[in-house]
Amino acid sequence: MSGPIVVDSVAALRAQIRDWRQDGQTIAMVPTMGALHDGHISLIRIALEKAERCVVSIFVNPTQFAPTEDLDKYPRQLVRDLDRLREAGAHLAFTPGVTEMYPAGFATKISVGGPSSGLETDFRPTFFDGVATVVTKLFLQAAPDCAVFGEKDYQQLCVVRQLCRDLDLPVEIIGAPTVRDPHGLAMSSRNAYLSEVELGVARKLNLVLRQTAAKLASGGDEASAVGEAAEALVRAGFRKVDYVAAREAVTLGPRRQDRGGRLLAAVWLGTTRLIDNIEISPA
Repeated sequence: MSGPIVVDSVAALRAQIRDWRQDGQTIAMVPTMGALHDGHISLIRIALEKAERCVVSIFVNPTQFAPTEDLDKYPRQLVRDLDRLREAGAHLAFTPGVTEMYPAGFATKISVGGPSSGLETDFRPTFFDGVATVVTKLFLQAAPDCAVFGEKDYQQLCVVRQLCRDLDLPVEIIGAPTVRDPHGLAMSSRNAYLSEVELGVARKLNLVLRQTAAKLASGGDEASAVGEAAEALVRAGFRKVDYVAAREAVTLGPRRQDRGGRLLAAVWLGTTRLIDNIEISPA
């Protein structure tokens, strides 16, 4: 199987998209920061079901990293990523450099609210503005019919949906179920930072979330349930819990106790920050 077309400029990306459009083909996009794992591959499979051509962007976006975060050590492995795209059947890899996405004099950003408020923003205040800016640029550059995002980054998924509604971006946003290892750990590029011992601890995160979601689904007190979850995570070996929170599933506003919702968490294991979430079934 031949590999995907690889382009690193907006002009080349648009030229190829234009050729496909002239042939009447539909386009699905999977935005990524590379270091591709089975979770990403699941998004590509969905994209290939939804459209005739699949474009995967690989760009470690500096505007969503704070100065104290892991931009420099974020895993970059383009050759391996292109091999995985070939195996998955993606048609095009867009691999721009920073100066292609943010040329000299770049001075515009998207400022988001709504579902971006709280949770991640309490700890990474510039994160979603950076995500919204790069996603908007990618959608304008590739003009896809649809784009696939994983539910593992659930708040991000909600923010991107809000972004497209508010700015009338004609892109259908498809949420893909979280891919997990046999022990329930959500696939993440940051899992590569974990030692074997830390992986054993990390696999307890989803277990605690599932137990807590079950309590909430059966009418348990929200404040008590999330407080007990945070304590259980510390006992399990996590260094710090940034949040465990139950929210309404679309707006990420306060959740009504008789409704379903989403349970979200962010924790630290050594120097690695992990996030995960799980559905709360309606009562």
